[in-house]
Amino acid sequence: MGSTSPINSASSIQMDYMKLLITQLQNQNPLEPLDNNEMASQLAQFSQLQQLESMNTNFADVLTTAQRTYANSLIGKEVSFETQSEWGTTDVVSAPVQQVFNNVEGDLLLMAGENRVTLDDILSVKN
Repeated sequence: MGSTSPINSASSIQMDYMKLLITQLQNQNPLEPLDNNEMASQLAQFSQLQQLESMNTNFADVLTTAQRTYANSLIGKEVSFETQSEWGTTDVVSAPVQQVFNNVEGDLLLMAGENRVTLDDILSVKN
């Protein structure tokens, strides 16, 4: 996933904090030094944030794998889903799943009959 996020990662925030901390330590008033406990607490919070960020990434990978496995299990089964007719009405269509693939955006799609269907679009599944 080569896109950049507007939200900084925990590592990036921690590096910025460390630079700020070093600058503060170099320029602090010797008569009023920085509180060591507060600095340690902030570093521990950054460590926890990094761990949560890592867990979130790992969970997203597991979810993607589970979705692909489920989608693959639907090959050969008949799924029902809604489609728009040429007259603008919504119809429920059933078709067997022939293929599972990712589109250009990376979305998981099923080829059911002549239709491209997402997992969220599926209303029912039959053998």
